Amino acid sequence: MGFNCGIVGLPNVGKSTLFNALLQTAAAEAANYPFCTIEPNTGRVGVPDARLNALAAVAHSAQIIPTQLEFVDIAGLVKGASQGEGLGNQFLAHIREVDAVLYVLRCFEGGDVTHVEGAVDPLRDKAIVETELVLADLESMEKRLPALQKKAKGGDKEAAALLPLAESLQATLARGEPARSVMPKNAGEERQLQLLQLLTAKPVLYVCNVDEESAGGGNALSARVEAMATQEGAACVAVSAKIESEIAVLPTEAEKQEFLGALGLQETGLSRVIHAGYRLLDLITFFTVGPKEARAWTVARGTKAPQAAGVIHTDFEKGFIRAETIAYEDYIRHNGEHGAKEAGKMRLEGKEYEVHDGDVLHFRFNT
Repeated sequence: MGFNCGIVGLPNVGKSTLFNALLQTAAAEAANYPFCTIEPNTGRVGVPDARLNALAAVAHSAQIIPTQLEFVDIAGLVKGASQGEGLGNQFLAHIREVDAVLYVLRCFEGGDVTHVEGAVDPLRDKAIVETELVLADLESMEKRLPALQKKAKGGDKEAAALLPLAESLQATLARGEPARSVMPKNAGEERQLQLLQLLTAKPVLYVCNVDEESAGGGNALSARVEAMATQEGAACVAVSAKIESEIAVLPTEAEKQEFLGALGLQETGLSRVIHAGYRLLDLITFFTVGPKEARAWTVARGTKAPQAAGVIHTDFEKGFIRAETIAYEDYIRHNGEHGAKEAGKMRLEGKEYEVHDGDVLHFRFNT
């Protein structure tokens, strides 16, 4: 699994159109009226990585298995959702466990799609959506806080340790500010914050849905979002959901590349979303390569070899002995594992080794 992200936004901004295109499926009904998505749609896509194909070609792998990216698309939010307007915030629970929240913002004028607020303003739309997420988090904290205070008074050490952070979060949310504006003081508080699963504590990726002509460099509306994202330390990508929909139905990779080239684009919107997400979450990819399969795996930067092995199978982590390690460039340069070994480019790494992006790993373990 790579990472997963919840897709939120107002109705009719292109959320489900983008979701369909990213997943190359019509699983989510895209229609020009609010709330056409009435059940959360979840789908996974393979993460494109040219390195994986190159490794498979060298090793003559019979199968190529990319790491996965999961999207969770929920019903469009409207102003007042937390008070029951529209479909309310009943679907927000479906994205409490995601790694990041993807805000889809409409950044194009005209067209036959009616904007639920009557006019196009991506910063206003962002504020509406975030307000509903803040209110949902505030409701969650107001329910948790009394029980936490009671436990802390009763001598529960875990509750006593969590209480100051919880009270700070509750006060922050009550002011209308997102939980991510509360900076954890230490690693312990950071873990506690993650356990609370607050929507507004998660990293944010803004996806600006632009017109076809602006797919390459964005437009004036997306520039405003990008400036806001820079101030917040968030990620921002401009994507044309319409173009992504057209690319999705092309049958071959060659036709997709030809289509992109004609538009002056180097890669699909999906690739840009993935790359931005990986940077935002500080993720890296390592590979396992052999004649049966070449496979990509995703871990957080700083992950040590035993934990990386555990991503493949828990037995690998429990019985970890060492990791035979070849850098991607050395694997390609020396034509595979045998050549890399002969060139002295294979290293034996132990339990304290931090896996690097592009490592080709073979784990030795005891069962």
